[in-house]
Amino acid sequence: MFLPQELMIQILVWLPVKSLTRFKCVSLSIDFEALLDDDSGSVSLDLDRTFPQHFTDIEVEIKGSCRGFILLCHTFDLYLWNPSTGFHKQIPISPFGFNLDCFYGFGYDHSTDDYLVVLMFQHDLYNPTLQLLYFSLKGNTWKQVEGPHYRYTNRNREEPKGGSLYNGAIHWLAHRDDLLTEVIVAFDLVEKKLSYILLPCDSDGSPLHCGLWVYGESLSIYTTNYATNTVDIFVMKEYKVDSSWTMTHALPYDVIPNEGFCPLCCTKNGDIVGRDDGGGLVKYDKNGQFLEHHSYTNDDLPRQWTMYIESLLSLPSDGDNQQA
Repeated sequence: MFLPQELMIQILVWLPVKSLTRFKCVSLSIDFEALLDDDSGSVSLDLDRTFPQHFTDIEVEIKGSCRGFILLCHTFDLYLWNPSTGFHKQIPISPFGFNLDCFYGFGYDHSTDDYLVVLMFQHDLYNPTLQLLYFSLKGNTWKQVEGPHYRYTNRNREEPKGGSLYNGAIHWLAHRDDLLTEVIVAFDLVEKKLSYILLPCDSDGSPLHCGLWVYGESLSIYTTNYATNTVDIFVMKEYKVDSSWTMTHALPYDVIPNEGFCPLCCTKNGDIVGRDDGGGLVKYDKNGQFLEHHSYTNDDLPRQWTMYIESLLSLPSDGDNQQA
């Protein structure tokens, strides 16, 4: 049967990435729509099949995700990896190194068609000045930019997270020392500048009870309210307008066996999906009503989660990548 090339291209465009890379794909992605109803929605990560180094998924931390690539950290080594194609690249260590209290970020600069790995940390214990630098995939080099004029610290050192990518900027939840309060720090990937956003006045700004995520099309925070046994969701209706913070949900967490809840994403119909303190997944409907809970007891399953979009995109320095 003869098919015109234009028709074949259209057929391929509509195929899922997994179908296009069926025989070499190692996937960390999760179908949140089907996961709670079907265990096949989750696929564990076998790093030994992907990386030449010998380390397990427990030793690796997920620090970011952007356009089909995932930023992984193993001890002091950084990797960019596309699970759909199996290509990966190790990022050279920065001239200043970095420490355990480092703020990590990964995003895409559309103005230069470049991917950036961003680090912010204190290089010298006796010097409070923070180092702010980024690695350009296209230039294959680290560049230092002007650091923050105020000191930001990561108060939740037990679980340092990568920044949340939103509206062309990387966002971190941090403590601003001069204000003695938690704020959202934003690094603009195009302008290469820092700014900060105040948290809503009626939220609990404790770093151990507060988190940052992207809720649909808005920047959002969640905070645990122990007085009501709920996780309260606040959404910034207008970006960088502090007065636009609005509380949208109060999700009851005492209905979850492990209690505790951290939102991860929302589905197409508005349901909120997140994880509990035991690494299981929980779903609430768009009105904040509890729907279901899925627990994992197999130690071989990954305990870290990230939002990931399947992609066949390549890195700018694709010649340096390795294929699994």
